[in-house]
Amino acid sequence: MEHVSLHDLMLATGGCLSAVPSPDSTVQQICTDTRQLKRGDVFWALKGEHYDGHDYIAQAFDRGAAFCVASSNASVPTGPALLVPDTGAALMQFAKWYRGTLDALVVGLTGSVGKTTTRDLIHVALASEFEGIRSRRNFNNTIGLPLSLLDADHRHEFIVLEMGASRIGDIAELAAVATPEIGVVTAVGPAHLKTFGSLEAIIQGKGELLEGLPFTGFAVLPGDDPILRQMADRAPCPVIFVGEGDDNHLQATRVRASFEGLQFRVDGCDFTVPVCGRHHLSNALCAIAIAREIGVRMNSVAQGLERFEPIEGRSQLKTIGQWTVIDDTYNASPLSVSAACRMLPDLELPGIGRRVVVLGDMRELGASAAEEHRQIGKLIADLKIDLVVACGEHADDIADGAEAAGMDSHCIAAAPDQETMKAVLDCWLEPGDVVLVKGSRATHMERIVEWLKDRAAIDENLRGQQQHRHCA
Repeated sequence: MEHVSLHDLMLATGGCLSAVPSPDSTVQQICTDTRQLKRGDVFWALKGEHYDGHDYIAQAFDRGAAFCVASSNASVPTGPALLVPDTGAALMQFAKWYRGTLDALVVGLTGSVGKTTTRDLIHVALASEFEGIRSRRNFNNTIGLPLSLLDADHRHEFIVLEMGASRIGDIAELAAVATPEIGVVTAVGPAHLKTFGSLEAIIQGKGELLEGLPFTGFAVLPGDDPILRQMADRAPCPVIFVGEGDDNHLQATRVRASFEGLQFRVDGCDFTVPVCGRHHLSNALCAIAIAREIGVRMNSVAQGLERFEPIEGRSQLKTIGQWTVIDDTYNASPLSVSAACRMLPDLELPGIGRRVVVLGDMRELGASAAEEHRQIGKLIADLKIDLVVACGEHADDIADGAEAAGMDSHCIAAAPDQETMKAVLDCWLEPGDVVLVKGSRATHMERIVEWLKDRAAIDENLRGQQQHRHCA
């Protein structure tokens, strides 16, 4: 962040000073976690559902905070402070003010799935010729987006910001702060149904990003999706459609998904993106479309995308012992689980064994949860996947859906907990199997991936001991 004067911070937030800091105080680094605070930082005391940053103000001063931003209703320990009515709202106000000082091009993106992967693909595509930043980790809400925006400084020519939502109005609120010139909606499907209430509400909420774009900007949408085609009417600016269909402005041909990555051609240029699964095609095309529109050379984009590295737990292809494991454990929704399952039959590998799907629950689906899980079971059966092991509250729903669609009951396991799931996998897995592991974040399916690593290490030790005895 650029240096900001205390005076400007006061104007941006409407705050007033208590125990006035040094007259020449400036703000260059904001910190909301005392564990990460460095001397001279400004501690911003935020109040969340399970914590209150005001409880740590004394600790922040002990660690060398220059001053704090606190609620005027809170009891603030002795020390320089800027008092505001609501620290969360003040953070949004300050970020919006700071956004107005930047010349960087801002790309905003949202969607039910694929946001983080698309964000990183856009970043690597544009970074092939320009300097820019993207949202921190999964910072995509009313706290994370402002903090990510405040990471920018005069050196940055672009900023890619992820926007999440749980209800109508969330995206509009974030877009009002970030004021993006470019908008991307990756996909729309049943995610956060518990808070949105319906698919129609999700469509309404995600489309708020398009409505917030200026007429001088542009939007990029996957054009093979009829829902997103209809959403395009809400944009006051040009819309670029991407996909495989002939009616897209940017069309991919010669598409091939393999364990080597995603390969395709656009405008006579060949691309190879090291991601697992054909469902990442529209994400990559969105990145290419933005890069092409702002003048990045296609060969530079291709080189950038070829260096892309997926984030841990997002369709990561791993060789674990004698198995090929697709670690997609970061999160799950009906749309993302469906896409992950559909990629399994398309993947080719010499000596490949059975396809095995290992699933935890999909959360936040409200009243439709049981039916959504049954539909995933049906899909697994329809795709002729060899084995499925489900775990959690809706494991039986997945199993019922698979069996009702004709899958052999001997190939289906519904486990009440992960320990039982591990026992099933211990009996079922064979060398050469391809194992997809997926589930919502709260189900901690990454623990299954770690168990597979431990199990493979045990197998390797046993093989080593047998070879040693044989040689002896």
